[in-house]
Amino acid sequence: MIPDYDSPWKEMLDGYFPACMAFFFPEAHADIDWSRSYESLDTELQQIVRDAALGTRLADKLMQVWRRDGVEQIVLVHTEIQGTRETDFAKRIYVYNYRLFDRYDRPVVSLAVLGDASPTWRPSRYEQSLWGCRVRIEFPVVKLRDYAARWDALEASDNPFATVVMAHLQARATRRDPEGGLQWKLRLIRRLYERGYTREDVLELFRFIDWVLTLPADLEARLQAELIQLEREGRPLS
Repeated sequence: MIPDYDSPWKEMLDGYFPACMAFFFPEAHADIDWSRSYESLDTELQQIVRDAALGTRLADKLMQVWRRDGVEQIVLVHTEIQGTRETDFAKRIYVYNYRLFDRYDRPVVSLAVLGDASPTWRPSRYEQSLWGCRVRIEFPVVKLRDYAARWDALEASDNPFATVVMAHLQARATRRDPEGGLQWKLRLIRRLYERGYTREDVLELFRFIDWVLTLPADLEARLQAELIQLEREGRPLS
């Protein structure tokens, strides 16, 4: 059974939105004035999603931020964490984008993070035309499976989303290999201390790892024994 990735991803987006932008969309991150406050508009986004009536999933994060040139900007970050393709994904991005533009009358940026296993499914545009009238949207797409080829860079990164991506990839890679899942879960948990994260970050990232890398009861018991040993070494998780 594939774990429910949805809730832990949403928690990470809520808690580490700037880190998410820096990791996946560095160009956008560099143009945002992080010294000013940013505001979650998820309530408004949920209304847009209900009105659109497309698909069964919600766009995960809608943020209002300030650009460095002083222009207020709305940024839509839609993380797609399904394990299968969705035929109307690009159309859904287009609908959310124009509905948000209609609601706020200002530019809207749509960004997609795809966590499915397909090597070829990379929707990044939607277009329709008739009689010389054409509408089109192109949006940046990040494919999580691509990071498997950049594992050394993930290991070396201090960005919390490096841990998130590693956990996500290993959850998929070991879903039929429980013993391998245990070993990777232990490795990723130990890495939290090696990277020098704060206690709060360790707890948040541990929660994500624990949620996506689920284990059978017997292996979970072995994991708990290892965590007790970590605590004896002076590295408590609680």
